[in-house]
Amino acid sequence: MNRTGRISFCFLLINFVIWISPALGEDVWDIGSRLSLFVDGKIVEEMDGTRLQLHHPIPAEDVIRFDNPWEGKYVGYVTIIYDGHLYRMYYRGMPEAGQDGSIGETTCYAESLDGVHWVKPNLGIHEVDGTLENNAILANAAPFSHNFAPFLDKNPDCDPDQKFKALAGTGKTGLVPFASPDGIHWKKLRDEGVITKGAFDSQNVGFWSEEEGCYLSYFRIFSDGVRSISRTTSKDFLNWEEPVEMTYGDTPREHLYTNQTHPYFRAPHIYLAICARFMPGRRVISESTAKRLGGDLQYSGDCSDTVFMTTRGGNEYDRTFMEGFVRPGLGMGNWTSRTNYPAYGVVPTGDGEMSLYVQRNYGQPTHHLQRLTLRTDGFVSLHGPYQGGEATTRPFIFEGKNLVLNFATSAAGSAWVGLQDEEGNPIDGYGLEDCDEMVGDEIARTVTWKGNVDLSQVAGKKVRLHFKLKDADVYSFRFQ
Repeated sequence: MNRTGRISFCFLLINFVIWISPALGEDVWDIGSRLSLFVDGKIVEEMDGTRLQLHHPIPAEDVIRFDNPWEGKYVGYVTIIYDGHLYRMYYRGMPEAGQDGSIGETTCYAESLDGVHWVKPNLGIHEVDGTLENNAILANAAPFSHNFAPFLDKNPDCDPDQKFKALAGTGKTGLVPFASPDGIHWKKLRDEGVITKGAFDSQNVGFWSEEEGCYLSYFRIFSDGVRSISRTTSKDFLNWEEPVEMTYGDTPREHLYTNQTHPYFRAPHIYLAICARFMPGRRVISESTAKRLGGDLQYSGDCSDTVFMTTRGGNEYDRTFMEGFVRPGLGMGNWTSRTNYPAYGVVPTGDGEMSLYVQRNYGQPTHHLQRLTLRTDGFVSLHGPYQGGEATTRPFIFEGKNLVLNFATSAAGSAWVGLQDEEGNPIDGYGLEDCDEMVGDEIARTVTWKGNVDLSQVAGKKVRLHFKLKDADVYSFRFQ
């Protein structure tokens, strides 16, 4: 069979493992002790008075301004990496419009100890604008600074000299692989593109999938004139399978500019896609307002925001939520073209807190990056209103002795959870009526049933969870 006809082993494996278990049948998940989130609704079978609710990140501080001469108004394609002791930021420097793929672009670097306060170190690696005192990790390397997209390689067999990897390139070059031992000093692994079938005129991301046991890349294509996304897989980062176009279920087609698909750090079997949604020709501000803001008129006639998608592998994105995840917000500066684009990476930044980052005021002298926060796991919740509601999961089996919930209630609210057998009958001693009422706001509350926390006798059996919620939200659950 030729390469075009070959389907990736990784692609088959993920669909097989996630959706069916040969010992259990089509309708039973083996979730083990993995964290389960409600981001796509696939684990919920029935809802009565409850709903899945998308939560919106809370704007925090502006963390960095793109004010160096080699950075400028057209900085783009930001990546945030957290490697356990240091937050790293990478982004394209482009001070003038129309320099796409030229030597006028650089790849810049900043770092932080907390994800909030950032510094741009003088690295002294490349001469830019006549000086070595800059934060460029790539310069005079056209066209690769246009969309250099690094990641921390989590492959357990990764060569230490290639701890960091990246993909970069255009439609002419294809995506060329790079590697680095420290995230600062980079070299090409190949001179030619290793992924060649795509448009690539955006941020084309890659990562090692712990779930699928291979490298993945999600990259820009055009499909019937609409900006869209394809995916491919590789065992060694150099030899890639035939790309597969992503699908979006029965939803309207929209221009998805940057896809930013990556594993969620607490549940790497779920890939988050914090996407830039582009609305070409949807003018919000006048040309005179754009001129007053100091922007280029060619970047004033469109608008964009950020949307939330997920995928569990294969070529399907879940678009349960079509509404904006991060809106442009107040201020005319955020209603110009190509602003509000999210950075690659959702990272932990405190007890019970995680952060994502969004570009603001693109193409303007005030161009900067803003941090936004969510509670841990707080993308989507199973929500019960004040009037109350219930929900039941699909059947699954689990490993562990305790059930831990990430939940929140109002002062008047409550949450209960019971266990049912595969047919929906309450399991003796673990039904809703046995569950001790939960009131409060905790990232990890151990559930008790008349004071009992031990689930050993039902571990490994087919069960369902039955939630009863009153003015309450459950963000995730895990058996441990």
